[in-house]
Amino acid sequence: MVKAPQNLLTLDQALQVLLAVGPVARPAERVELAGAPGRILAEDVTASIDVPSADNSAMDGYAVRTADAALFAAGIPVSQRIPAGSVPQPLAAGTAARIFTGAPIPAGADAVVMQEEATVHDDCVAFAKPVEAGAWVRPRGCDIESGSTILKAGARLRPQDVGLAASVGVPALPLRPLLRVATLFTGDELAAPGEPLAPGKIYNSNRYLLQGMLAALPVAHADLGSVHDSFEATRDALREAARHNDLVITTGGVSVGEEDHVKPAVEALGSLDMWSIALKPGKPLAFGRIRREDGSEAIFIGLPGNPVSSFVTFGLLLKPMLLKLAGATVAPLLRTAMRADFDWPKADRRREFMRVRRNAQGGLDLFPNQLSAVLTSTVWGDGVIDNPGGQAIRRGDMVQFISYADLLG
Repeated sequence: MVKAPQNLLTLDQALQVLLAVGPVARPAERVELAGAPGRILAEDVTASIDVPSADNSAMDGYAVRTADAALFAAGIPVSQRIPAGSVPQPLAAGTAARIFTGAPIPAGADAVVMQEEATVHDDCVAFAKPVEAGAWVRPRGCDIESGSTILKAGARLRPQDVGLAASVGVPALPLRPLLRVATLFTGDELAAPGEPLAPGKIYNSNRYLLQGMLAALPVAHADLGSVHDSFEATRDALREAARHNDLVITTGGVSVGEEDHVKPAVEALGSLDMWSIALKPGKPLAFGRIRREDGSEAIFIGLPGNPVSSFVTFGLLLKPMLLKLAGATVAPLLRTAMRADFDWPKADRRREFMRVRRNAQGGLDLFPNQLSAVLTSTVWGDGVIDNPGGQAIRRGDMVQFISYADLLG
């Protein structure tokens, strides 16, 4: 059995241990672009073409030779019409070409005059303003040069990343396989929403909270539901979850009470480290491994039972670990300096993550009840403050804000 640490771990220490694990070793798979957003790129993507592939017009207007500038005020004939997707003829000296946005610049032309600055008379066009070489011309390769790396391995693909791959003609991308994650919930006191709430029972909000948070990440989630409160049932459920998944998550029940069976069950199957983190909410966390029959191991994480503790701990610790296991490059969590429009005179010795909401005045309002069981605070707010341990806050102080979109997305 791994001994629990005697002193509180810092959040950074706990995160360092979790990020030292992984990524899970499985071969990459090629996935068509439509299925790529949200997934993790397994290899660099290199462009095989220039984008744009030829000089083209940034405006609807007229392609011209600036060498003909002396003729522009009097007017010059329009010798051809060039829509996007066509192949133009070389531009004859002393003429202009009617051209449209995205159409290739004809050989000989070196500028485009936007149509708003042109005057058309019969088949001739005149320009009152001077024309500079290169005006409204998008040069070949100004967006992407052939041979350049456009996407890096480890990127968590956004729609714009996938669009960029499409712009160089890539039909499918090499992606990391989805991380296989199982969740299960212990406690005979748990009831499913929709069931009558018998005395002593509570509805299992953590199950649906975790479902939603995992849905935003590149994982294949297996929801294994609730487990009867016994050592044998808990051990068997954990063994089965580990057989088919890379990571097994539970909430609550990792204690030393007679009805807390997760701890001995994990230790019977592998190893467990019980952490106390200098974090509020979210002090308790369990981290371990469950051995499979073939000698390999699944990672085990036991989140706190209080829903806000699970919510905050998931974003701060479990999400980065999940992304690392999935093969992603993990970036530090984005924090923004914002003004506190409240007083917090009694600071906790632990590092606090307080639920707040941005207001119309550009500051932050604090939810009045910061207890870890108050799930309404997460719905009312749109982020948390990262407040160092022992630091009181006065109205007007600048604090570090983390949005829910960055914490969980």
